[in-house]
Amino acid sequence: MSADRKQPEPATPVPAKPDAKAEGAPAAPPAGAPPPPASPAVPAPDLRETVIETLQSCFDPEIPVNIYDLGLVYGIEIGDDKSVAIKMTLTSPSCPVAETLPPEVERKVKAIPGIGPVTVDLVWEPPWGKHLLSEAARLQLGLF
Repeated sequence: MSADRKQPEPATPVPAKPDAKAEGAPAAPPAGAPPPPASPAVPAPDLRETVIETLQSCFDPEIPVNIYDLGLVYGIEIGDDKSVAIKMTLTSPSCPVAETLPPEVERKVKAIPGIGPVTVDLVWEPPWGKHLLSEAARLQLGLF
């Protein structure tokens, strides 16, 4: 670009017109903004992905990897009523978080908007092993 060429000036924002509604009333969304969601509930097709994302926010405090990528989650079943049944394990039966991690998982999943009843079943078969780690977890733990 040559130095003689003038750059267009950025558009100056136009001040909003005063709203005729009473003070404190919610303002209308700006033109071109997407409409607000119809419901705070998560749509059914996205529910499984939302549950997985929630599980990825749960950590075994001794290992810096989330429980989903650690391979501690053996199954997620979602019912027609948006109920969620999670089957999970721990790295060992003597894991110090055996009393606290499953209730944390249940609490976090129950907090998903529009979710139905949630159950978390702690199982010991098959036993957990390093072969259950995701590729991301293996990289994070330096196990390649």
